[in-house]
Amino acid sequence: MRSNRGLHPAPQWVNRWARLGPSFYTPWQATPLPEATWVAWSNALATDLGWPSDWHEQPGMIDILAGNQPWPGSEPLASVYSGHQFGVWAGQLGDGRALWLGEISSPMGPQEIQLKGAGPTPYSRRADGRAVLRSSIREFLCSEAMHGLGIPTTRALALVASPQPVWRETAETAAVVTRVAPSFMRFGHFEHFASIDDLEALTRLLEFSRTELGLGQCPAAHPGLALLLEVTQRTAELMARWQAVGFCHGVMNTDNMSLLGLTLDYGPFQFMDAYDPGHICNHTDTQGRYAFARQPRVAHWNLHALGQALMALVDDADAILAVLQTFPDTFEQAWLTHIRGKLGLTLAEPDDLAQCQELFRWMAEEACDHTIFWRRLSHAVALWQGGLPSEQAFSPVSDLALQGPRMAAWLTWLRQRLNAEGRVDAGQRMLRINPKFVLRNHLAEQAIRASQSGSHAMVRDLLAVLQSPYDEHPDHEDWAGFPPDWAQHIEISCSS
Repeated sequence: MRSNRGLHPAPQWVNRWARLGPSFYTPWQATPLPEATWVAWSNALATDLGWPSDWHEQPGMIDILAGNQPWPGSEPLASVYSGHQFGVWAGQLGDGRALWLGEISSPMGPQEIQLKGAGPTPYSRRADGRAVLRSSIREFLCSEAMHGLGIPTTRALALVASPQPVWRETAETAAVVTRVAPSFMRFGHFEHFASIDDLEALTRLLEFSRTELGLGQCPAAHPGLALLLEVTQRTAELMARWQAVGFCHGVMNTDNMSLLGLTLDYGPFQFMDAYDPGHICNHTDTQGRYAFARQPRVAHWNLHALGQALMALVDDADAILAVLQTFPDTFEQAWLTHIRGKLGLTLAEPDDLAQCQELFRWMAEEACDHTIFWRRLSHAVALWQGGLPSEQAFSPVSDLALQGPRMAAWLTWLRQRLNAEGRVDAGQRMLRINPKFVLRNHLAEQAIRASQSGSHAMVRDLLAVLQSPYDEHPDHEDWAGFPPDWAQHIEISCSS
């Protein structure tokens, strides 16, 4: 290990990925970002890394995270991978606008650090390798928001901006997000070496995944099967969490799928406002491949692509298919467990699945606001268990329904289930499971517009709220309300 004695914090660099060898990456340097300024930073993540609260104030830190000077001990590189994009084989891809600085020791274990938007790399495919302020604010905030919700995700440490012009649909300005994860390995890393028949590299990737990342430790006939089984389970759990909170990723290509089951690559994502299983958050997705309700199915498809890549090592198609066939049941059980939790239930009953499906059919027909419904239901159960008559306690929930009798019947079922369990803390538990705040599109848009005008205060305030989304935050009550009418006209695309 090498220390960085010139700065405080002075990370201990381990850089395990760099030890894999040149076939896995190209050593590279960031392109300097002129006139870099701070937009926001996550002291919560810095604390998790074991860093002091003034870490971002250290001389030279902003230039390191803007890509203007090297971080002593880091070994910057861009990794190569391939993948399927919108279901079509895209061939070689790679870190086109992300630069891996290295891997550090931390109280959380080894953590990789990347700069996203640090300029072109050998894998940029003629693009500029930059990220714009608009998309960078969205990724920075949502990374930390998902962590606040308890959903596995890459993290965001800092966001810096520059007046340097970048052209997308129109002229915008550049920014760099510093993101952190135990590993940024993707399904596409295995797909790449399988596609070029490099069995030696595939074997090294598999061994790295097992020994360094701790994946695939369960007993299996072949290490590749053990790896696939664990990735399948992690992915099913991630999908269940996304569906439970109403999160749409928007571009679930295989190169955007994390081997560790993390939410990876925030582009055209959205937390749904009105519940709609057919909702398409990505304006580029004209066929609706990545519509909300299809996300679990797409994840299963992507796992098949990973299984196909592992076939070169396992050489047993039936065994791989048997592992992949565990996904639907694993996902359904994980999803049902999360929905029971959102309902304050701790025990399983045979009709739970049918009743939960009935609830979501009603929510879709009513175009019921997803986050507000669950939060109101949590408060209603807490008030009812506190002694308020059910008609008064559940009135704010009933107000969301046009089909009153149908909703009343479902609420009667829920109260009977809660009474049967005999727990008096269900409402309080629900308030710790159903968030009051999520990063709605219109909130991100307001923060973006303010930052583009020179004020980053809303980004920082939103960060603080989203890092503790279950708290009440009475000073920001308006951020928990219904979205304005103009929010439905916000278009988010792959350039976002």
